[in-house]
Amino acid sequence: MTSSPLRIVFAGTPEFAAAHLEALIAGGFEVVSAYSQPDRPSGRGKKLVPTPVKAVAEQHGIAVHQPLTLNDADSLAQLAGLKPEVLVVVAYGLLLPPAVLALPRYGCINVHASLLPRWRGAAPIERAILANDAESGVCVMQMEQGLDTGPVLQRVATPINSDDNSATLTTRLQQLGCAALIDVLHALPAGTLRAEPQNAALATYARKMQKEEAQIDWTRSAADIHNQVRALFPRSPAWTLHDGKRLRLIRAAVGNDSCDTLPGTVVEVSAHSIKIACGSGVLDVFEVQMEGKPAMGIGSLLNGHPGFFKAGSRF
Repeated sequence: MTSSPLRIVFAGTPEFAAAHLEALIAGGFEVVSAYSQPDRPSGRGKKLVPTPVKAVAEQHGIAVHQPLTLNDADSLAQLAGLKPEVLVVVAYGLLLPPAVLALPRYGCINVHASLLPRWRGAAPIERAILANDAESGVCVMQMEQGLDTGPVLQRVATPINSDDNSATLTTRLQQLGCAALIDVLHALPAGTLRAEPQNAALATYARKMQKEEAQIDWTRSAADIHNQVRALFPRSPAWTLHDGKRLRLIRAAVGNDSCDTLPGTVVEVSAHSIKIACGSGVLDVFEVQMEGKPAMGIGSLLNGHPGFFKAGSRF
């Protein structure tokens, strides 16, 4: 591809952002530097692990900066010295101060994984699934000082299927976001993009997922619990207590059965699933994860642990 004349500085941190950086590099864009959150300790040894964006940048010989903040004079001077014409931001994790927003010639462009103004904030994919939204999407927007409030330059929608979870939806939105970002960057110098202002009256906020949201409340409906299972996989799977230990639910579906059994009761055990009574409806569970074990289908678990689930027992 023909290289873009734009001098791009990229800012992002997780895998979702790293895929966008990879797309820019593969598309022949001039990425002069990358910004990412500081490396965090991970694993039992608590060793510092580079962020996915840092790993991609270093693989391609792109200089990486990891300041704790962009609000000090030194950080601003460093960024200004790079002479960016556009700052591309994807899941960076730091708020950009006004001085940074005003620095590049074409401003700061952000890829956000929702159909703005719905689900502004940190966890748009999980919140969309939890809310049982019919669709999601990506928006490429011109950043301004508010949180995800800027005018939208391009939006792409996709249905949320009943078997989608956060992993599958993230993969699809990642692909859509990469393509939309490249389209926007090609059109940016020509000034042909139409910025669509957001309707603040329709805004919803996708707050960061909290640990307590992973625990299952069996008095809720089967549909709500199914959405919880889908939304929280794979980052922090939904869980319930079984014989005093956490049991994570990996894959489930809303059953066709109806019953008036106490919520949390196992109403049926078969070779491939267990059925659990909920506040309304029944949840069919196909795959779980015991503490310290890999995820496994119900059939595999019962082969190794006969009697692990019994009809009439309660979670």
